[in-house]
Amino acid sequence: MVMDQDLTARNAGRPGLRPLYQQVRDLFRARISSGAWRPAEALPSEQSLAAELGVSQGTVRKALDSLAADNLVERRQGKGTFVTQHTAESAHFRFFKLCGDDGERVLPACKSATIARRAASREERRALDLSPRVYVYEITRTRFIEEQPTLRETIVVSAAQFPNLDAHQPLPNTLYTFYQAQYGVSIVRAGERLRAVAADKADARAFGVAEGAPLLEAERIAFDLDRAPVERRVSRYLTDGLHYAADMA
Repeated sequence: MVMDQDLTARNAGRPGLRPLYQQVRDLFRARISSGAWRPAEALPSEQSLAAELGVSQGTVRKALDSLAADNLVERRQGKGTFVTQHTAESAHFRFFKLCGDDGERVLPACKSATIARRAASREERRALDLSPRVYVYEITRTRFIEEQPTLRETIVVSAAQFPNLDAHQPLPNTLYTFYQAQYGVSIVRAGERLRAVAADKADARAFGVAEGAPLLEAERIAFDLDRAPVERRVSRYLTDGLHYAADMA
């Protein structure tokens, strides 16, 4: 592959450029993003990749270690390196931060959801880096913990990136696994902003509380392998008996 073989030649004697392992890492990332390497697929050996690219095995190992730190690949002792595949459990552990008062993680179940295709709002276009006059799918759903309504979500994704999304009803409880399996879109990172809000009429109806009751709201933007925003999710939580727990590293 010309692009790969030229990694070192193009940069010989040119100071200030990124280290070689980062260039190799970005090449591997591009292969995952393009689907050349599929979720759960085993990668070629470090020795094979090094020979293919004309770099040292140590450079390949450092590139793969960097991808593993970003949860894009998994290193399995004695078996090799595999493209990370989302599972309901792994997606829940990474992206759902509610736990019980005892510290145990909880998994909400979805019992009701609606999907509508509509024009994107200005705020949604800005959040998802969309062009004017584009359409999105809006998913609205209420999720339950131990039969109690606990979470109300409004999720927005690009209709162009997720064509015919409304044909997949009912949607699964864990959407990130679905995005990867059905559309080849892997969510690898998300940022959230939290604030306290008062329950509106829709919240009061969904949760069975009075209007004005205190809720926790989280606005999340989720990003794919190419660092592009994919999903905007606004979640409102009834946190009685629950905590929002996030590890700080």
